[in-house]
Amino acid sequence: MKAIDLFAGLGGNSEGARQAGVSVVWAANHWQPAVDVHAANHPGTSHICQDLHQADWTQVPMHDLLMASPACQGHTPARGKERPHHDATRSTAWAVVDAAEFHRPTFVMIENVPEFAKWQLYQPWCAAMSALGYALAPMILDAADFGVPQHRRRIFIIGTRTKHPVELRLPQLEHLPASSFINFDEGAWTPVEQSKRSPKTLARIAAGRKRYGTRFLAPYYGSGSGKTGRCLSRPIGAITTRDRWSVIDGDRMRMLTRNECRAAMAFPDTYQIPDNHRLAVHMLGNAVPPPMTKGVIEALLKAA
Repeated sequence: MKAIDLFAGLGGNSEGARQAGVSVVWAANHWQPAVDVHAANHPGTSHICQDLHQADWTQVPMHDLLMASPACQGHTPARGKERPHHDATRSTAWAVVDAAEFHRPTFVMIENVPEFAKWQLYQPWCAAMSALGYALAPMILDAADFGVPQHRRRIFIIGTRTKHPVELRLPQLEHLPASSFINFDEGAWTPVEQSKRSPKTLARIAAGRKRYGTRFLAPYYGSGSGKTGRCLSRPIGAITTRDRWSVIDGDRMRMLTRNECRAAMAFPDTYQIPDNHRLAVHMLGNAVPPPMTKGVIEALLKAA
């Protein structure tokens, strides 16, 4: 089976497809640094850096599976208040319709945040895909169920050229704890007690110590764990595009390293990521955990 990867980013979909035995023949993204990293990890794939609204689909290889992760910034609640550019990011989903209309692949797999289904134009988008002959099966999935040591809820929409939507039998693997990827011998540690430390951070750490002891996680923002800390015996919360999770060890603390973020996203240790920490975290926070894509594709192939 051959696939293409739209809005490929760091390459989570491509890596998951590769692990499922699918050949990714073409990948595209609008941001050159992401294209460069993707190409380093998938040298056998043809790459293009382009706004996909302007893509020439005649130049894209034939394929059986179209994978796409359109921009989520206009949908996710993490974006904060509505901004002028969010309409443009939401519109990237229409590039999927353009690609599917030209090539009519057997399968289409779209990944995004769950709020994608609340988009004002979600129903017209689904209608457009239906008009092309695709029966759509949307599913809200948690990465932790696929063996990723992270709770990360995403919508996967599977399109098949069939009369009825496909029904997938997906794995429900044992949840892996955050302790599985945290290395207490690495990272840049600093004392917890510092004059520059915010009162909210100190209060969060105090609450975590009370509940979990000397070692735990403390996110820098958000509700839930953002107020109480989070134990190491359960999956971490979502890895985001900027540093969010701090590791507490007694009277010292640090943020997750880029390698820990890679492991939390379940990319192989050999998967190349930028040396620059901020850039690596940004790409990882936007990525798809490969085991999710692998599990969905394997289930799709069994059901087809």
